[in-house]
Amino acid sequence: MKNLHLKILALLLVLIGVGLCYYKVTRLGLPLLPTEQADVWTLEARIEFKARKDVPVKVQFFIPRQPAGYTVVDENFVSSSYGLTTEDDGVRRSAQWAARSANGYQVLYYRLHLAKDPSTPPPPAEAYPIKLETPDYPELLRPAVTAVIEEARSKSADPLSFGREILLRLNSGVADANVSLLRQDIQSPSEWAKRQIYVLAGANIPARLLHVLQLRDGVKHGELTPWLEIHDGHAWQAVNPQTAELGLPHDAVVWHVGTGPVLSVSGGRFGNAEYSVTRHAQEMTSVAEQRARQMGSRLMEFSLFGLPVQTQNVYRVLLLVPLGAFLIVLLRNVVGFKSFGTFMPILIALAFRETKIWWGLALFSLVVALGLMIRFYLEYLKLLLVPRLAAVLIIVIMLMATVSLLSHKLGVDRGVSVALFPMVILAMTVERMSLVWEESGPWEALQQGVGSLLVASLGYLVMSSSLLGHLVFVFPELLLVVLAATLLLGRYTGYRLTELWRFRSALRE
Repeated sequence: MKNLHLKILALLLVLIGVGLCYYKVTRLGLPLLPTEQADVWTLEARIEFKARKDVPVKVQFFIPRQPAGYTVVDENFVSSSYGLTTEDDGVRRSAQWAARSANGYQVLYYRLHLAKDPSTPPPPAEAYPIKLETPDYPELLRPAVTAVIEEARSKSADPLSFGREILLRLNSGVADANVSLLRQDIQSPSEWAKRQIYVLAGANIPARLLHVLQLRDGVKHGELTPWLEIHDGHAWQAVNPQTAELGLPHDAVVWHVGTGPVLSVSGGRFGNAEYSVTRHAQEMTSVAEQRARQMGSRLMEFSLFGLPVQTQNVYRVLLLVPLGAFLIVLLRNVVGFKSFGTFMPILIALAFRETKIWWGLALFSLVVALGLMIRFYLEYLKLLLVPRLAAVLIIVIMLMATVSLLSHKLGVDRGVSVALFPMVILAMTVERMSLVWEESGPWEALQQGVGSLLVASLGYLVMSSSLLGHLVFVFPELLLVVLAATLLLGRYTGYRLTELWRFRSALRE
């Protein structure tokens, strides 16, 4: 019954740990491997204008709002002496800088870091704009618009196909007189897109202008590309204003929606905005963390990522200790290793993380050997237990200081790291080794000493693994699985591997 209770408890711990980990991987996108990286696009807008002298300055600049297919990793506004506010009306988002006075040319920066995220849900469908007003075309243009619309009407079946057919006619390579008239006075692609919206309104087809930024690595002094959206009665559909093809350009972000200017400056002139794009790799963990925060995940809110960075670094080490403890349980209860103490190899392994394995082994052996010789001398003094332990501790500290000083004078910097060893554990190791030496002989003492170093070395390999360090920090619930395995091993009463080897002859018979 007790075993059943333990097994149910262990199963429950495993289910909770694995379940939370599965949710984080599949739902929040946290990576299982520390080397996973995501491509992060850095979009930068450089805004420049010349401020009028002693006149308040207000700058309105439209910025992307929840780019579809991307996760916002970070967002920065660079404006030293300007006040900054942002507004969001549900369709457009803008940044507004303001200053009481400014002189000369002013430069403001807006920087956005995006990571591709196909799991980002599409924006909600917007209501059909039923209050579409037909423009009052000038007499010169009215016949041309009517002719283009009527020619396209018969070759369409719904608002979207109707609008695309009109765009095809307006962009035809062989333009007739009507289309040529509509193309007059067009100076830029943006003006042409607005003219197309103007014509589509005559057919009662809702359309609006998009300003998109194409993501191409290394772009400098880039510009926004005009695009169109046509409402098909259910949702807005992006359409290429030159070819009438559906969809946005590959790797493009909608920067602004509407026919109004992206940048407007009050109290200044010669306003201009340039765009640059770069791409770099970033850890998938930080990208997934930002994505989870945007999703409003409560689980991520109470994760270790919410702690200060300094505290996070502490837990990156502490969370490895349970793995070392489980290794000790496995080596002692299943394999049959002998070592001094239960936690001494773990703490020594932690010190090895700083000194590195070979220097750690050498320094540990040196200090313990010297301490052991002095401990044998103390035995002749017949001291009581507590004063003897205090004397051993003092001697160990003096030995560590001496080794550090000599190493520093000899130019061996690694020797200075002996100060990172846990001095109390070293003192207790010297004391326990001397007792085993006296009670069971030098062979048993050396056997346990070598066993302790071997266990500490294995613990170092486990606790210095970047994969395990990543897993226990990003998915600390996996420690519940380690706890379940430890509880199950706590009931293990079978033969140890060393015992099977020791009695192998009897087992063969």
